[in-house]
Amino acid sequence: MLIVAVAAVAAVWFARTRTAGPPPSSLRPTAFEGETMGTTYRVLLARVVPDDRRAELERGVDSVLRDVNARMSTYDETSELSRFNARADTAAWSISAPLAFVLRTSASVHAASSGRFDVTVGPLVDAWGFGPASRPQDTLADSVIARLTQHVGMQWLELRDGAGGSTLAKRDLRVRVDLSAVAKGYGVDLVSDWLAARGEPAHLVEIGGEMRARGRNAAGEPFRVGIEDADPDARRVRFAIGLEDLALASSGNYRNWFVLNGRRYAHTIDPVLGRPVHHALLAASVLHPRCADADAWATALMVAGPDSAWALAQREGLEVALLIAGPSGEVEERLTPGFAARRLSSPDQPPASRTRP
Repeated sequence: MLIVAVAAVAAVWFARTRTAGPPPSSLRPTAFEGETMGTTYRVLLARVVPDDRRAELERGVDSVLRDVNARMSTYDETSELSRFNARADTAAWSISAPLAFVLRTSASVHAASSGRFDVTVGPLVDAWGFGPASRPQDTLADSVIARLTQHVGMQWLELRDGAGGSTLAKRDLRVRVDLSAVAKGYGVDLVSDWLAARGEPAHLVEIGGEMRARGRNAAGEPFRVGIEDADPDARRVRFAIGLEDLALASSGNYRNWFVLNGRRYAHTIDPVLGRPVHHALLAASVLHPRCADADAWATALMVAGPDSAWALAQREGLEVALLIAGPSGEVEERLTPGFAARRLSSPDQPPASRTRP
């Protein structure tokens, strides 16, 4: 699936015990991982389970994620979303409850962010060379941008809910929906709900850097996760936070970029202006009860830029951490009180994860 925004987080790390040597078996969590949505996933349970139980859970998680992919992938031509994108009419089309839910979440963040989050931005992402097409050889002309932005905007989608289910229709035949900036977060939520319903209430689920913690880890503490430093040349943890009964998603602009005619172009595209953003915000991390919302808001804040992102977080009651480029190359941290309260002062740091391209 095409990634609209880079995730700048955070690997998962269980808190170390105070004793020397390996922890007792009661503190060794069960973990398993796999591939999904063009990236990887990881599940950590806060308890040890037998091998047959672990295999059962792994099969179940794989099934849940295959279903998400079958509904929301843009790479699978047979997916529910791909079939909608291929339609050449404006008739209402019945869609599944999961797809409708993700579209409603997207529409909510779109409205609250004044259009900074938009799941129809794909054609602009492609045109600027951050999709499957090659990088442009020159800056896109204003006329090209104006032509593309005519077909970008959630006003071109009509989502309706009724007694018989939900329907989706195009008001513009050229509109195309891409849920890459929200589907991974939704997948995290779905897997977490599935595990809790099957007797595993304490766990951490991560897909491509987006994550959600339920309960506490094997040591009885919040799950320790790391926020990656905004350094394009190194992968290291800037600071760690304790995550409990919350989701965390991050987006960043410090890895996926190119230089054209002497100007740096980052991969985050402003769907209103039709151009890559050009501001000092390097990364935004968002805490939220649901990972789908955190995922979407992280992208919206990256589009907004440092001051507008901070104002949005205050207005919407979001707990965020912003990493901002200073005038002399230093990185400024701006954390809301709720995010800062979860920051851990321990010198033990979790390892940094890869940045999602």
